[in-house]
Amino acid sequence: MQSVPSSSPVPDAFHGNLCAQAALSQYGVLVVEGEDARAFLHAQLTNDVTHLAANQARQAGWCSAKGRLLATFLVVTDDARFLLLLARELAAPSAKRLSMFVLRSKVKIVDASEQLRVVGLWGSDCAPRLAALGLAPQAADLSAVSADGRLAVRFASDQYLLVLPAGSAAIDTPVNACAQDWTLREIRAGRPLITLATQEQFVPQMINLQAIGGIDFRKGCYPGQEIVARAQYRGQIKRRMARARAPAGVEVRPGQDLYSDDLPGQPSASVVNVAAAPEGSELLLVAQIATLDGGAPLRAAPGGIPLEILPLPYAV
Repeated sequence: MQSVPSSSPVPDAFHGNLCAQAALSQYGVLVVEGEDARAFLHAQLTNDVTHLAANQARQAGWCSAKGRLLATFLVVTDDARFLLLLARELAAPSAKRLSMFVLRSKVKIVDASEQLRVVGLWGSDCAPRLAALGLAPQAADLSAVSADGRLAVRFASDQYLLVLPAGSAAIDTPVNACAQDWTLREIRAGRPLITLATQEQFVPQMINLQAIGGIDFRKGCYPGQEIVARAQYRGQIKRRMARARAPAGVEVRPGQDLYSDDLPGQPSASVVNVAAAPEGSELLLVAQIATLDGGAPLRAAPGGIPLEILPLPYAV
């Protein structure tokens, strides 16, 4: 488990209207292809893949039989193949485990993390940078465009995620940022990433996957589907994800236990993702709903400095 780097990301104010890019080594890429690839993924993931168009991307989870998340994916297709973006440290084991369920299906799953690199691009002047790569900026969030082996997914009007061949030329941008800058943006957007430290800890709704369009409750079965559906319709989810700020000097890392004053002496929350920020760090955490609704302080250690709970950009 990695703690937050001591160096702070470049503040958004510094970027201004400039276009920034960052190599996102925290992401790996699985390539899934074959005649049965679409049906196979639809039967494995929490979201609808059957109707995923070539100009779309979708968030999705992949669960164990107990309904606990093994990984979170950004799923994109160009019809010939599917790309699954996930935590880099989970790429190889996920490819191996997914392959165990292929059986007689005509599906090939490859960890292409060494062949494809992931780059974050953000700023108000992204459009000409994308156009230079032959990628016309898209109008809707989670829309995708591809050309000459390059792929761009729009996260917001000023934020794109690119998947490029490993040997391709660097993007011409005025600011070269670090991966922590991108992670901070993702935390502020409330988009979680399951990593090795948090694998099999959460049912999808605990990390607000339904709130960001990562669960289709009308689709057919997938591993853990009954547990996920039961939790949704019987109101059995007692924990949910929130965003917080930790002051400088308070160490937080993915998978770390947190403590609340309403449940003294016992861990009652845990860290999902964290990124360095000015004067400390920002994080996504999963806590008891009663704790969050009641406003009880959350701390990295019993008796420690309380974390500041921050708003999410969507309703939960």
